[in-house]
Amino acid sequence: MNSRTLEPVFLLAPAHVGGIVSGVSHANVIVVEHPVIRTKLTELRDFTADHRKFRALLDEIAGLMVYEVTRDWPTRPRPVQTPLERMTGQVLARQVTLVPILRAGLGMAEGVLRLLPDARMGHLGVYRNEKTLEPVSYYRKLPPDVASTEVLLIDPMLATGGSGSAAVSVLKEAGVTSMKFVCLVAAPEGIQFLHQHHPEVPIYCAAIDRQLNERGYILPGLGDAGDRLFGT
Repeated sequence: MNSRTLEPVFLLAPAHVGGIVSGVSHANVIVVEHPVIRTKLTELRDFTADHRKFRALLDEIAGLMVYEVTRDWPTRPRPVQTPLERMTGQVLARQVTLVPILRAGLGMAEGVLRLLPDARMGHLGVYRNEKTLEPVSYYRKLPPDVASTEVLLIDPMLATGGSGSAAVSVLKEAGVTSMKFVCLVAAPEGIQFLHQHHPEVPIYCAAIDRQLNERGYILPGLGDAGDRLFGT
């Protein structure tokens, strides 16, 4: 487990700062806090941001989060010849597979790939039934050796947790044992649901927002990430 994983703290009355939960920690949840990420996330939330700006900000935040998300990945030694002498450096010990949850997860993919250009990409199609709020799986394409790689499952939002939990289950069925769920904004309900079913999977996010509304949208959130990303 990541050495920076937060220990659980239970408060009866968590404070709200601008609609973001403050003062409550969740086990196995890492909030990637940085002034640049906070600034870009604020700009991303702004309803006046058009799809071009939204796409650019989503891409940038995903790239910035990679440094923290990959902090505890194992490395192996590799000899290298510098211009002056031979030495032994370090490289990632395992291949990387990036798995965006379609469709909004695609908006984070390029930002991650810029930092991890050798990563392969799988795709999982899962959408939320707007009436039942239950996940519906419609597409699955993963590298054949995905089980032997480090996997990053990405989706901008962790709302009810249904789609995320379903995607984790698909990856487990494929034999994956080392994965992380990476999102921008998470709701407490989504964190609880995903970890109720998959407590060992760490969640990385840029913010934990206050709650879900009656339609299962995160408050204050940033709206429908897929619609804002693709201008639909």
